Amino acid sequence: MPVLSIAKNEWARLFMSKHGWVAIFAFGLIWGLFLFYVIRPAAQYISSIDVGFISDFLFPRFDVDALSRWDATEIGLYWIFALYLLPFFTMISAADQIASDKARGTLRFLVLRASRSQIFFGRFLGQYLVQLLVILVTLVSVLALIAFYSPDNVPVALSEAPIVMVNLALVLLPYVALMALFSVLSSSARQATLYAIIGWIVLWFLLGYIQNKFGPIAVLDWVLPGSQFSSLIKLRGWDTLSLAPIPLIQTIVLLTLGWVAMHRSDL
Repeated sequence: MPVLSIAKNEWARLFMSKHGWVAIFAFGLIWGLFLFYVIRPAAQYISSIDVGFISDFLFPRFDVDALSRWDATEIGLYWIFALYLLPFFTMISAADQIASDKARGTLRFLVLRASRSQIFFGRFLGQYLVQLLVILVTLVSVLALIAFYSPDNVPVALSEAPIVMVNLALVLLPYVALMALFSVLSSSARQATLYAIIGWIVLWFLLGYIQNKFGPIAVLDWVLPGSQFSSLIKLRGWDTLSLAPIPLIQTIVLLTLGWVAMHRSDL
């Protein structure tokens, strides 16, 4: 199937190129430093004092019990940090789905072997699989950290890890779709990232203005990718999936817009 073949090529671009391995090494280095110098010390500190106090001190925008909802402190910290950091990583790493091929003119040759829809959705699928790999690797590294420093907490951490994995997989879906849309509208990955950030900020201000002028409109609360984070972080366990329709609907809308833009775009 062409879509799957195109998705595989995204993996090839990551793992079979010098640029891809440099990116992997840089991310691994940064994540390793973050893991040992942020998550681990914070987990030790939080475990030794009142959770409510530190949660209120570090995360005043969240419910004060945000961390206490997780039995494994490291998993709770990973959940909070990943929920806000991985989407930004996705906006950078998934920005070059169509843009560079469009700028170089190679997209004209690709459409001779596959349809525009197959290229668009194949690139989206490939980039999403890369993001799933990032989630898996970072989560496994946290579990390894727990196994090394707090082996008694491993069973609890293993029971909570799938909840985090599934939720982050849902959370990143609309961000990959967002970058698929802006990649079609841009001539470079950097431009796509810039457009996505500016578009997100402008839409955020516009929605805020509409809400202030016309009063609360429930549906507008969920328009932006990530708009459910403040509600999501207050839920516990598999109850978090009650908000799963939000990123799924956002993904469908963004992919539809991207698909339309792809078919109307000049090659």
